[in-house]
Amino acid sequence: MKIWTSEHIFSMYFSYFSHPWETVTQAVWRKYPNPHNPAVVGTDVVERQVVNGVLHTHRLISSRWGLPSWAQTILGADRVCYGYEHSEVNPEEKTMTMRTRNLTFSSTVSMDERMVYSPDPTDCEKTILRQETIITVKGVPLTSYMEDYLLNSISTNSFKGRDAMEFVISKINREVEELMSTYKRSTTEIFSHTKRSFGEITESALRSVDDISLVAMKSVDEISDAAKKSIDDLSCAAKKGIDSFTQPAGSMPRI
Repeated sequence: MKIWTSEHIFSMYFSYFSHPWETVTQAVWRKYPNPHNPAVVGTDVVERQVVNGVLHTHRLISSRWGLPSWAQTILGADRVCYGYEHSEVNPEEKTMTMRTRNLTFSSTVSMDERMVYSPDPTDCEKTILRQETIITVKGVPLTSYMEDYLLNSISTNSFKGRDAMEFVISKINREVEELMSTYKRSTTEIFSHTKRSFGEITESALRSVDDISLVAMKSVDEISDAAKKSIDDLSCAAKKGIDSFTQPAGSMPRI
């Protein structure tokens, strides 16, 4: 039995983009297929459910081990191999735990892998990956030699896996940047349109107020003229009546 352990920090030291836990765990789901690690040819979700706020996922992983000819002689012809993966994502505690075990060659070779993703306690823009793999080979010749070979292969593939993760993380960050750019562009366009509409409404309102003022002033002037005319007419009529009343009466006839 051989045990391989590793710790890796996803950070801006390795890439231009930030690596918070939310982004890294999202990249895990989108990791394959990936040009940086073509050994994994497919992933299929068998079961997925949420229990007490924790996401449990069971997946079937299809991959090629790339066995050398001497290993193929012992284990059988190189072919697509299958592994079973169970993961738990706890968004409250911000931990993602993945356990994987091979199904192909399981009677001869047993590889149990455990990976834990968690935020760096000193920097929320970094994510720590702790990885452990236990390798056990039994019932075949060259047991120790084969365990060493698989151990070296896992170490090499771990670098490919990290490169694959960085590739996906960069895609996610670019997608976020494009969304933010689109949002800012849309917000600017909406603001400009709103400002233009508000200006047009204000201008229209001012024109309407001016028109109403002119009509009101005209109406007041017309009412004033009509009232003045009516007063003059009344005054003239009253004067006429007074003159008629005060005019001396004719001589009374004698009896």
